[in-house]
Formats: sequence, structure tokens, C-alpha cells
Amino acid sequence: MNEHIIKDENLVYKKPSTLLDVPMHYCPGCGHGTVHKVLMEVIEEMGIASETIGVAPVGCSVFAYNYMNVDMQQAPHGRACAFGTGIKRVMPDRYVFTYQGDGDLAAIGTGETIHAASRGENILTIFINNGIYGMTSGQMAPTTLPGMKSTTSPRGRDVETMGYPLVITNLLAQLPGVAYLTRHSVHKVANVRRLKKAIMKGFEYQKQGLGYCLIEVVTNCPSNMKMSALAANEFVEQHMLPYYPLGDIKTPEEK
Repeated sequence: MNEHIIKDENLVYKKPSTLLDVPMHYCPGCGHGTVHKVLMEVIEEMGIASETIGVAPVGCSVFAYNYMNVDMQQAPHGRACAFGTGIKRVMPDRYVFTYQGDGDLAAIGTGETIHAASRGENILTIFINNGIYGMTSGQMAPTTLPGMKSTTSPRGRDVETMGYPLVITNLLAQLPGVAYLTRHSVHKVANVRRLKKAIMKGFEYQKQGLGYCLIEVVTNCPSNMKMSALAANEFVEQHMLPYYPLGDIKTPEEK
């Protein structure tokens, strides 16, 4: 028994029971795996696994249901917020979250996202912004930075012909139905810890029925950025964060 106690005291990390023990399909260095881990840690620590329903649409996150040991629903491309709305209205006592990439949420799903936010739907959205279409060969996304190269902007995004990046979180801040908007990253340990606190707040605000909550996570895509994981994280620090600054954008107190 004493030996067991000593082992527990020396325990540095334990995989949450809400994260299934299966190989992940994400590319090495991708931020999705870190966000999955943090999200499932929060759900386990809050003791709400049996009360939580997640929605994963199309994109790199399409197989999230293979890793998250909670009830999951797959939505068509861009329709996660619509699915989340339906689930929450039918089962208002459940914690409902959507897990969406920038191509899904800010392109084909722009309408569903904005209207769910405008109605103040009491759901939480985890929004992964890596500035590119990750799953479908690296095309320019609504969030691709000016001058950033992609398969459909090989010379870099030209704002005169391709428009400016859509800063979706700031856009949603204008809507009265939105309770909580915040932007985080996972490229450093301290940032991961801040993200975890934000996700916990998002679920707590949902429990209080305060309205729509969205947490944006600025992260990398080493494969489509054609960089090593380390270089991709440096790109996030040097180029993405100046355009997408971290921190709270709207809180329930401000609402």
C-alpha cells in the first residue's frame, strides 16, 4: 500500500479516462492532439463526461469521435452549430460542444455559426484556427494571413484580389447573444494551461445558461505549412499571433 502511495505522489501525468487509448491520425506536431487532451481533461475533472455531447463536422477534426470518450455526433461540413443547437434544445440539461476548424466554421459554416451566436444558443464552440485548410491539401482558408502561401495562393494571399482574413471571433463580439469569446494557443506550455482554464469557464457559463461561447485556438499545421513542428510553432508566435492576438474578447461581465 505504501508503495502505491509513493507511485501516486511521483505521478507526473496520467491520460484522462475521457481520452481513448488509440493512435491518432493527426500529423506530428499538430495542435489538434493537445487541444483534444486539454478538452477531455476538463470534462473529466468537472465530472461531466456522462452529461456531455460533442459535435464534430468535416475537416481534420472529423474523427474526433474516435478519441473522445463522450457521446459524439458527426455533422455535415459547416453544420456543427446547427446540430449543436438541435441537441441542446432537445436535451437542455446536457453540456454541448462543437469542435471545428477554420475552413469548416469560418467558410462553409459561417452562416450556421453567426446565427447560432446571434440567437444566443447555449453551446460551446472550440474553434481551431491554423490559417489553412488542413485536411484537403492546404488551400487558402478564410483565416490565411496576408502574404501567406497555400496551394491556392502559391504567391501568397493578395488582399486586393483575395480579400482580408476573416477574424471571426471579433466579428461575433458584436452580437448580444454571445456570452464568452476568447483566443488562446497551444504552442507553449503556459498557453496550454490558460486554454484549459478557458474551456472550464466555457462549460461553467453554459451551465449558467448565459448564451453562446466560443474559444478560438490559434495553432499550426506543419504539413501544409511545409515546416517542422518547431518552425511551425515559431511561425504561430511570429506571424499569426500579431494578427490574432491572444486574450479575452468578450466576457459575461461585459455582456
